[in-house]
Amino acid sequence: MPRETPDGLPVDAILEGDCVELMQGLPERSVDLVFADPPYNLQLAQDLHRPNNSRVDGVDDAWDRFADFAAYDDFTVAWLSAARRILKDDGTLWVIGSYHNIFRVGSRLQDLGFWILNDVVWRKTNPMPNFRGRHFTNAHETMIWCSKGREARYTFNYDAMKALNEDLQMRSDWLLPICSGGERLKVGGRKAHTTQKPEALLHRVILAASQPGQVILDPFFGSGTTGAVAKRLGRRYIGIERQPDYVKLATGRLGRVVPADPESLVVTPSKRNQPRVPFGQVVERGLLSPGVLLFDQRRRHAAKVRADGTLVVDGASGSIHQIGAHVQGAPACNGWTFWHFESDDGLKPIDLLRQQIRAETGGTAAL
Repeated sequence: MPRETPDGLPVDAILEGDCVELMQGLPERSVDLVFADPPYNLQLAQDLHRPNNSRVDGVDDAWDRFADFAAYDDFTVAWLSAARRILKDDGTLWVIGSYHNIFRVGSRLQDLGFWILNDVVWRKTNPMPNFRGRHFTNAHETMIWCSKGREARYTFNYDAMKALNEDLQMRSDWLLPICSGGERLKVGGRKAHTTQKPEALLHRVILAASQPGQVILDPFFGSGTTGAVAKRLGRRYIGIERQPDYVKLATGRLGRVVPADPESLVVTPSKRNQPRVPFGQVVERGLLSPGVLLFDQRRRHAAKVRADGTLVVDGASGSIHQIGAHVQGAPACNGWTFWHFESDDGLKPIDLLRQQIRAETGGTAAL
């Protein structure tokens, strides 16, 4: 059964009908993230066959057909405008498409005031071959990630993405397989939905740009991949779908999803979002005393701590960052990781003292 938030937003629900009309009926600025997989307007003129003359089960659904580019552009502006109205000011929108439509969608996004943060290329490990041999194999799709404006504050779990990628910065080209095998929903032996997206793709999107408990809306819900991953990751979802068969399909799928336990949903916090702690607080709290020497990890450099939180070395004084850069002859330095203090267990980075203050203040150390 759908639930309602205090502002009347129906969550954990599939709304059946036209996405523009239904979004227009939702509260303004009520959704944290929109993921959209709109019709691609593939413009297929004839059936596609393999070399053995078997027919390819491609996208030939009526919902993917538009009279012309102008009609598709009008449709795009209508749903994007409705999505922008319900998106919170700090929310973001993701839209996925192919070369048939994504450039037209991107242009309309910018016309409506959205600010593009990234275009993310989904490289398919197992794309469908180009059977006619007249083009390159179409092995990727493009996602556009955008905020409501250039100055908007938005969620990006950078460190969680880095952790997901074996502690390497996550790139904007994602190598993931298409939806196949047991994950692919079928009815009567055929694909239940021609453009079902893999859950791995949505896992990365939702983990990157939202927090547990937030509301994620998909205006083209289809087989319900967005809702399935959102539910598993402890987010609330709203799906909008106009095809009754897809509503039934997604409803059954969502009923089989088991949410992860809350402890498993905690993501690596972004260092940028942690409260600022001036080095002076380390001194005034007595974690380091004036006159104590700090060293780099190899003990090549030493600097003395002063009562006001600055360091002094060979007549030069300044912040932990300035003096760290000075002794190295470098343009910049992260003093928190460069400087170390003596402990019973040897040299330790002063960043440990910053983390101690954050823990003691419950994340309210910024002044």
